[in-house]
Amino acid sequence: MDNLCMVAEIEECDFSKVLERPRTLNMDRERQKSFDERSLSELSIGFSPRLFPRVADNTVRTVSDILDGAFSPGRRSGFNTPRSLFGFEPHPMVGEAWDALRRSLVYFRGKPVGTIAALDNSEEELNYDQVFVRDFVPSALAFLMNGEPEIVKNFILKTLRLQSWEKKIDRFQLGEGVMPASFKVLHDPVRNSETLIADFGESAIGRVAPVDSGFWWIILLRAYTKSTGDSSLAEMPECQKGMRLILSLCLSEGFDTFPTLLCADGCCMIDRRMGVYGYPIEIQALFFMALRCALVLLKQDAEGKEFVERIVKRLHALSYHMRSYFWLDLKQLNDIYRYKTEEYSHTAVNKFNVIPDSLPEWVFDFMPLKGGYFIGNVSPAKMDFRWFGLGNCIAILSSLATEEQSNAIMDLIESRWEELVGEMPLKVCYPAIESHEWRIVTGCDPKNTRWSYHNGGSWPVLLWLLTAACIKTGRPQIARRAIEIAETRLLKDNWPEYYDGKVGRFIGKQARKFQTWSIAGYLVAKMMLEDPSHLGMISLEEDKQLKPPLRRSSSWTF
Repeated sequence: MDNLCMVAEIEECDFSKVLERPRTLNMDRERQKSFDERSLSELSIGFSPRLFPRVADNTVRTVSDILDGAFSPGRRSGFNTPRSLFGFEPHPMVGEAWDALRRSLVYFRGKPVGTIAALDNSEEELNYDQVFVRDFVPSALAFLMNGEPEIVKNFILKTLRLQSWEKKIDRFQLGEGVMPASFKVLHDPVRNSETLIADFGESAIGRVAPVDSGFWWIILLRAYTKSTGDSSLAEMPECQKGMRLILSLCLSEGFDTFPTLLCADGCCMIDRRMGVYGYPIEIQALFFMALRCALVLLKQDAEGKEFVERIVKRLHALSYHMRSYFWLDLKQLNDIYRYKTEEYSHTAVNKFNVIPDSLPEWVFDFMPLKGGYFIGNVSPAKMDFRWFGLGNCIAILSSLATEEQSNAIMDLIESRWEELVGEMPLKVCYPAIESHEWRIVTGCDPKNTRWSYHNGGSWPVLLWLLTAACIKTGRPQIARRAIEIAETRLLKDNWPEYYDGKVGRFIGKQARKFQTWSIAGYLVAKMMLEDPSHLGMISLEEDKQLKPPLRRSSSWTF
């Protein structure tokens, strides 16, 4: 066997094997490999036979049929193709979406470096005229899928440059590895010059640094490498250093007794006070995915090898912790309902001393007979049982969720379609908090009232994550149904940022129109459904070595 383990090959290795032999990324060899020559796992991560429809002769199309020429993974998402593999007609609003996405492009010294958050001229700009790291991810994926990687490369390099800036809030200096939440291009007409200005949290509501930005940056770097077959960008010393700086922040030792990351409220997509402080599922899932991507991208030189070892150890601990303690299904819910408290020993079942009386009434009705999900937060004497869309979808794509858990999450979405999808996909969280709880948890936030914004609002951007999760679990029909629902409203409503109401019926009361990630999320969902090989750039296969031994009551079966 070749001692050299390439980017795609490493993804199929057990993590434990990464430590057993030296590894060098053979970039020339990787670049010479065309999409059509890549392996099944590289192009079709998570494919299921259910994904492929029957054709006229009643035979089922397989992955090999596709790789033999049923479609070309490298082609641009086509408006000129009359019908795709899945009988998927290009929708008239796809062209409108591309026009809107291109209007949102931001240029710095003549080169595109990102897309602004929203192009709504009817509202005060606030910070919606900036390029947000998390917001740009669906835009970047859309451009990569359409064969336009240059803007993604420019964005990666510009944000990397911003990472090196000195970062201070008042008199306190932030960690060197912190990535900006956003940046803006300032034009000086007098000097005829352009400069970049970055926000690391010092201008954000609540002054919270963006924990997720660094993780999205690593994930996007891997997506660029996977999509283009060009690993020279990731190999650059600057990119290698950037990854190590991000990892240094989240792998540092402290007083933690858990492998999860302790975070403040407002440090991620939910960037306002919403009771997600502690160990929110969104951050843990992104953390897990970023670690796996970094494991592929880091060189095993003198500096990189130490990080690889630390990543492997953390992944084993993190996957066990999340799959054991954050997972909830009917059996696990019943176990928690019957918990004893005040257990003092290493054999305790109720390890976090959760009081059964703290279980919310709604969760008993919400939990279907078949299905499950990763709950929002677990910490001492606290379990947040809310369902969070982004965290659960990323858990599927990163394989933080096992195959059984991934299918259970999709079962839950199907069973609770009206609650989680309704009239506009997808709920950012469920259910909404209200009345006295809303006053305590949000501090009476007028933007996060019940069934609005982060508090049970419906966010079209999550459509791309839902679609990717559907394809990976072999259920494209769920994605198609969600996309069809979105197509009845999005263009007509001018691409709102979010929708309000229990079923997402109303345009959000403070939602910006022409929200870029709503536009890009729709395009990415359409392109992935049309050409499922695109899933490879944003999905990772499960490593069997990460399945923990069952030492306690497990809520999934084999």
